[in-house]
Amino acid sequence: MTVELGHFAIILAFVMAIGMAVIGLFGRMRLFAGTVRTLPFLVAGQFVLTALAFAMLMLAFAEDDFSVLYVSQHSNSLLPFAYKLSAVWGGHEGSFLLWVLIMAVWMLAVTLRSRHLPPLFRQHVIGVMALMNTGFLAFLIFTSNPFTRAVPFVPSEGVDLNPLLQDFGLIVHPPMLYVGYVGFSVAFSFAIAALLSGRLDAAWARWSRPWTNVAWAFLTVGIALGSWWAYYELGWGGWWFWDPVENASFMPWIVGTALIHSLAATEKRGIFKSWTLLLAIAAFSLSLLGAFIVRSGVLTSVHAFAVDPERGTFILIFLVLVVGGSLTLYGIRAWQLGSRSAFSVLSRDAFILGNNILLVVSLAVVLLGTLAPLGYEAVTGDKLSVGKPYFNLFFVPLMLLLSLLLVFAPLVNWKRTDTSRIIQGLRWPFLLGGIVGLSMVFTFFDTLSWSRVAAWFAVIIAVLVTTGHVMDLVRRVKGGHTPSLAYAGMFIAHLGFAMSMVGVALTEELSSEKDLAMRPGDTVERSGRQIRFVSIEDVKGPNYTARAGHFVVTEDGREYVLWPEKRQYVSGGNLMTEAAIEWGFLRDLYISLGEPLGEPAGSEGWAVRVHIKPFVRWIWFGSIFMGLGGGLAVLDRRYRRVRERESRELLAGSMPAS
Repeated sequence: MTVELGHFAIILAFVMAIGMAVIGLFGRMRLFAGTVRTLPFLVAGQFVLTALAFAMLMLAFAEDDFSVLYVSQHSNSLLPFAYKLSAVWGGHEGSFLLWVLIMAVWMLAVTLRSRHLPPLFRQHVIGVMALMNTGFLAFLIFTSNPFTRAVPFVPSEGVDLNPLLQDFGLIVHPPMLYVGYVGFSVAFSFAIAALLSGRLDAAWARWSRPWTNVAWAFLTVGIALGSWWAYYELGWGGWWFWDPVENASFMPWIVGTALIHSLAATEKRGIFKSWTLLLAIAAFSLSLLGAFIVRSGVLTSVHAFAVDPERGTFILIFLVLVVGGSLTLYGIRAWQLGSRSAFSVLSRDAFILGNNILLVVSLAVVLLGTLAPLGYEAVTGDKLSVGKPYFNLFFVPLMLLLSLLLVFAPLVNWKRTDTSRIIQGLRWPFLLGGIVGLSMVFTFFDTLSWSRVAAWFAVIIAVLVTTGHVMDLVRRVKGGHTPSLAYAGMFIAHLGFAMSMVGVALTEELSSEKDLAMRPGDTVERSGRQIRFVSIEDVKGPNYTARAGHFVVTEDGREYVLWPEKRQYVSGGNLMTEAAIEWGFLRDLYISLGEPLGEPAGSEGWAVRVHIKPFVRWIWFGSIFMGLGGGLAVLDRRYRRVRERESRELLAGSMPAS
């Protein structure tokens, strides 16, 4: 009865979502008089019901209830318990139930933390979020029900979870990514509520900004976790492949980055209102587009769910309705969005505008590269591959220009900035950047290429960004100013971006890989390291057997052991490569075991791939710093003081109701 209880709970949550959407959007009508007070209770009830449904599905996995079709397709009695629980979101249906649960959590958080907002505005925000969740719950119930029973033929054993997903990465990556994805629905709802109520001043941006920062921070860390997972799990030593599904999460991040900066300008100066509203709409719309790409089957990817295209049609229709409806509302209200604020070219306003333009153009590049194969195949019937060369040619220069704007970020003021302040502030950063640049020329530039020049520029710009921000912090402290948490968040996020940029540039340029045929007892030298293949040993795991390579590496006078594996899973017989990585702050040594050579297997040795990845960890450390900075800014006391002041004004009746 557990899954029936979960199914019933989801149906009740769907009914509640419809009620919340109607009350939230039409609560001022006489027909619904008195029902608005029930909204917080309905939100709490929806959360409880969705959490109950999720718990029931998780219990079915924990108890190996293979009478549930979804459990039988994504679990097995031999599966380790931790992976049984994470298998709940290891397939399409369960992952979307997780999506709906996270949406319910966001709705509850917004309801509890928005009591200082004008009643009608708050009501509209909840109504818009409820309308979105109505669509998600309908999709879950009518096309993607995870509670369907496998009757009348109940299997005695499950198919098993995809071996690629039997990893710690599945436990942390999808939930973190979904919190970011779904979190942009809050910014979207605030934007739509502002359009509905006609409240298009800076206030809605101030209310929306903390929620957007949190969503962006989670999405940043979620993408980094996905990159890290793919790096060590897929077995060939990359970190980003411009895969369509990778792009599906990257595109909302690009727009979200523009949005958090645009919100700051709208809040502080009342400018870029049109930009900010459109970016809020685009961020959530691209999250829905990502769901369509992953779940429709229209694009082939190692990350995608293999699902019925009819489900993709549902999401596509929902996406068209959301985007079309929101843009129509925007068009109706656009005449109210004029701004009279002026600013000079050398101002923070202008640099944020430049930041937005570059990010939107970058988005267009990624969107075109992701969707062009679809259009080409639809028109010609032939396949088109858009890969790394395209993205490197167009995306990399745009990111270098964007990074260059960060050099000036600590030096420019709102509205206008004296040229002398910028010149004085850039002296030391440019001096240090020049020293680093010359050092790189003499160290790495024995030959010239576009990639080396790009890497050179990237590192110099990262040095300029870091030095400029550190010097600005020193100036503030010496001047007796205690940096706020908002400033600290900006500081950490920008330094994290610079760190990731160095990691990307140097990993791309300095990485080396070598495919070798080695027998036990062989020793090879790679970049000053002695790598000795000692033996092949049999290993037995909880649900697999493996041949593990015993490698001893001697580096800088120290010795360490690596154990790459070639696994075969008991259920289904799937083969998996598990790389072994000796990680370090400045480089990773990555060894993966390929196929046995000769007959009988391994008589002529083994195929071995050795990667050396300089600075690859900087990519993920930098991403964590960016996410930490985005989250830290939300804790600034200014937001709490504003919330307390607005609560007092609302109680005193001095704040407009809409």
